[in-house]
This record gives sequence, structure tokens and C-alpha cells, in this order.
Amino acid sequence: MKKAQLQGILRLHRDGYGFVEPMNVDKDQDDIFIPARYVGGALHTDLVEVELQTYKGKQEGKIVAVVERRVHQLIARLEKVGKSYRAISSDERVQHQILIAHEKVNGAHHGENVIVRITRYPDEKQTMEGEVVEVLGERGGLATELLAVIVRHQLPREFPQKVTHEAEEKKMLPRHLEGREDLRHLPFVTIDGETAKDFDDAVTAEWINDNIIRLWVSIADVSHFVLPGTDLDHEAYKRATSVYLPGTCLPMLPEKLSNDLCSLRANEDRLTMTARMDINEQGEVVDRAFSVSVIRSRRRMTYTDIKRIFLEKKKSARDAVGDLIDPLETMKACFERLRRKRLKRGSIDFDLPEPEIVLDLQGAIEEIVKAERHIGHMMIEEFMIAANEAVAEFLTEKRQGCIYRIHEAPEPRKLREFSILLHNLGYRFFLEKSVSPMSLAKIVEALRGKPEERMVNHQLLRSMAKAVYSHENRGHFGLASSCYCHFTSPIRRYPDVVIHRLLKKGLKFSEPKPTRIPDIILHETSVQASQRERVSMEAERESAKLYASFFMRERVGEEFEGVVSHITKFGFFVQLIAYFVEGLVPLQSLRGDHYVFDEKGMVLHGKRPENRFRIGDRIKIKIQTVDVVKREIVFSLLPT
Repeated sequence: MKKAQLQGILRLHRDGYGFVEPMNVDKDQDDIFIPARYVGGALHTDLVEVELQTYKGKQEGKIVAVVERRVHQLIARLEKVGKSYRAISSDERVQHQILIAHEKVNGAHHGENVIVRITRYPDEKQTMEGEVVEVLGERGGLATELLAVIVRHQLPREFPQKVTHEAEEKKMLPRHLEGREDLRHLPFVTIDGETAKDFDDAVTAEWINDNIIRLWVSIADVSHFVLPGTDLDHEAYKRATSVYLPGTCLPMLPEKLSNDLCSLRANEDRLTMTARMDINEQGEVVDRAFSVSVIRSRRRMTYTDIKRIFLEKKKSARDAVGDLIDPLETMKACFERLRRKRLKRGSIDFDLPEPEIVLDLQGAIEEIVKAERHIGHMMIEEFMIAANEAVAEFLTEKRQGCIYRIHEAPEPRKLREFSILLHNLGYRFFLEKSVSPMSLAKIVEALRGKPEERMVNHQLLRSMAKAVYSHENRGHFGLASSCYCHFTSPIRRYPDVVIHRLLKKGLKFSEPKPTRIPDIILHETSVQASQRERVSMEAERESAKLYASFFMRERVGEEFEGVVSHITKFGFFVQLIAYFVEGLVPLQSLRGDHYVFDEKGMVLHGKRPENRFRIGDRIKIKIQTVDVVKREIVFSLLPT
């Protein structure tokens, strides 16, 4: 009898074992454990085929084939061995040595850090081989380590010449406006961060009677310039997303498009796709329409501008926008209606703070702070959610095909584990197997402002399914939305480009001539975009840790106040008050008592009653050690 097999993405651990995340299987299928002896020649992130088997009553897997290699280059340290060389990967998850012939070191020397291109992959009979393509600086330098992040996650650094050439040939001509709805009379504005250059969206709003607000959301028409089957399209599909690292962006599209032709810059005519939504007092969309359009943004605004106008009520900020203040006031009223309606239906409003790395003009780190999230951010988020829902519903009604953004309900097993955590923290919430978004939204709201809020929200996120793309509509649990897609960021997300093509077909717009996109293509695009999104998120998280460790390396020995943010069996994490930086106080560094981790109560306690650490405790620490290469910050506890 043939053993069951499946395909998935391999995630390796530095100890040699790994897990395979299954693809195209039931959501209840857990990740498959792969013992080190069954990894073979597969590398971290490879697409592999796994044979399922049982060992000591537990399911595990054996990799029987590598379906697609995902690792092409590695950061490594070069070592001379006799007349040849070997390279030792800096990624501990890659445990194969790379043999390099003398003629393929390309001028690199023993002991140098290099980028190696893999020329032969390992298997049971052969070792891995490669060639040096670039010599790096010393490990630990910020530029070298940022490059290491890019290479480790196999992120493309440059566009192929043919792609750049195709982008440079693109122009916006007067004839491109023919057949488009002319919305240049409307007072659109863009609202983005201070450093943004790629402006995807422009918004405005107006009262059409005493009850109804008309919201206009116009999105850059990237699909006009990126045509199916072109080199530009192939590259955008391959990248699937822009990756934002501190001080740099690895864009999905060449700069000629992302920062110029497609960017909705103020006082310039731009090609757009527009969603028009009429919102009543209850926050319901009572009418909607879509068009292939042309707009002219009146002003480039920032989130800070909106904050100064509506939160700080600065007269100077209001005066600066002149007659735009009326549509801005209307947008604020529309935002409040939409948000109230969304929260009422059970949408989960997570507030998970992220670090903002502030750089000076030379790219040096000035400080690391908690990223702001206020009315400016929330207003744009609300408008984008409304537009995304409206487009998804339209495409579904038209049976046009769609790439949905789906977020499935949590698995019962993970929900039980989360429920136990809540109970141990003293919260009395009863979570049923068929939990509703509203049930979890109430928990999030009950925790708001509490010391354990951040930790519990993170645990809740881990209990929930990952949001992914799919050609099948399964709803978006977190937003409590029955039909949702991504329409609003085509400069930086490939699924949005496809949605624009589908919308044009639904609107019967003839230029460029839309064609039916088969379901299999929508499925493959969904899988590709979901995978690239995960890689992007992992790279962005690692780069944030890199910058935090580099910033704190200069502060080793300094003392700070902080708050216990998370507790584990190997120690507890502390969030500094002065900077939005987190580090670990290891359990073995706690002297003078024997400490035990009480997982039920999320407490670390010693034998003496005064030696107890809970989430939210305010303590003093010293920066003990920082390892930039490993992205690790270690604190030591100071007496209070």
C-alpha cells in the first residue's frame, strides 16, 4: 500500500529537524514534523514532497523529493582547505558545507564573508557546490547585515535590464484618458507617511443629502501599464510584493512606475480605478459604483497633518489646507460611521504596536520608538477596507473570478489552548467550538490598556489562521467580512493588479483589452502571493531586530527601566521605556534563588515570595550583551 504524500514548504531549525507547511490540503492538517535524518538535501524554504509515516504513535514525514529549489544564494564565510575552498553558511539552518573550486572564488580570500551562488545542490550522493559572486565587509556592520537579511530571504535586489527598459518606455499620453470617467474636478488628497513616495490611493468625500455621505476612493491604475504576459508582469508576479526595510525599499515595480507614472502625486493627472460608495448614518453602503477614471490629487497630506487637524485641533494646520477642510471634515464623519458599523458586526480591532526606526539623513539610527496609530492611519484603513469589500462583492456578483483575501476561523484545538491561558490570567470568557469574531473582539476590548494586553493579543494571533489569498471565497474572520479582497495597493501588491484587471472586465472597459483569467491562474497567483508575503514579513521582522540590536550595541553597560512583556520557561522579555526595544533576561542569569515558571499563571517565581515576575511589572535592567549577527539583546536584572 502506497504511503500518503503531500507537498509543502520546508521550515528548518538550526538543530537539523524541520516542519513542512502543507499546501492545498484541509486546514486542519497540522505542519508535518521532519526528523533531521529525513531532511536529506532539502534546504530551508524549499518546496518539497513528503511521505507521511508513523513513528512511536506520532505522525512524521520523510522528504522524498525537492519539487522546487527556493534558495539560490547564501551568505557564508570562506575557508581555504588545501588547494580548494569551502564556505560555511552564516544561516545555522543550512548545515551543508559548500565546496568551491579555486577558480570559482573570484578573488575572495580565506576568512572573508562572501555571497555564494549555489551551482549544485546536495543529495545523498553529492555535496553542495558553489561560486563566490560578491565579497562582503565584516559581519556585524549594519550595511553588511542588512544585505545578509536580503540574501537570506532570497529577495531580489535589482530588476533585470529588460524589465527596467520596458518600464522606462512607458508614458502617459492624452489618448490614454479616452473612455475614462473624468474626476479631476473632485478634491482628492493622498494621506500617507512622511517618507512615502509611492502613493497608491487618493480619497475624498461629500454630502449628497442630509443623511448620505459619498466616499470616493481612487487607486492607481497599475494594470494600464503592467500588461499580462510582459516582462514587467512576469517580474511583478515573481516578486508579488514590495518589501520595506529600514531606510530602503525593494519594490515590486521599477521606480519609473512605482514613484512616477503610477504614483498619485499632487497636481498631476493620473490614471486610476475608482470606487464610489454612498454611506448612510448606520455606516451601511447603500449604493456603489466603479469606474476606470482619471483624477488630479489636490494635495499630498500626511498622517501627521490629519492628527494636527482633528486631534490637536491646530488652527495653523486647518488654515494650511484651505478649502480642503470641508471634504476632510466629511471624510472624518464618514470614517466614524464606517468604523462604528465594522466594530458592531464583530471585526477584531487589534492594537499591536510596531517599532518605528528613525534614521537621520545619512541613514544612521537616531532612535527606535513605538509607531503611531491615530486617526490619520485609522481613517485611511477604514476607507480601504470599505473599498476592498465593495470590489470583492461586485466581482462575486458578476461571477468574474476573484483573488479573495481570506482569514479562516481558528482551529478548535488552538482555541482551547488560548481559552486556558485566559482562564489562568483570571478572565472568564467561554469560547465555543464555533467561535464568532464578536466573541474574540470582546476579549480584545476587555484587555485594552491592561499590562497583559500585548502578550494575550500575540497569543490570540498565534491561535488564529493566517490571512492568505485564495481564488475561493471563505470570508475574512478577523474583519467579520463575508467577502473581501485587496484592491487598494497595486503598486506594492500583485493580487491588487489582478483585481484591477478583473474589475475592468466586469465594467466592460476595453483598453487594454481584458481577457478571462482561468481559475487555475487565480489559484497559482494566490499561492505565489501568499508565499511571497510571508517571506516579506519575515525579512521585515528580522531587519527590525537587526536595527534594534545595532542600536543597543552602543549602549551595552547602560541601565534602563522597562516593563516585563512576556514570560517563558527560559526567562522573561522586557520592553524598554526609553526606546521601543525588547530584550531577554535569561533564567540562568537570575541569582540568589531557584526560579520556576508557572505557565498557568504566566508567572516566574522563586522560593522567596518577593521574587516574582509578572507581565506588566516595572523593573530596572542593564544591557548585558548584544549580538548583532544573531539579532539578540540580553539584559541583566538590577536590584530595585
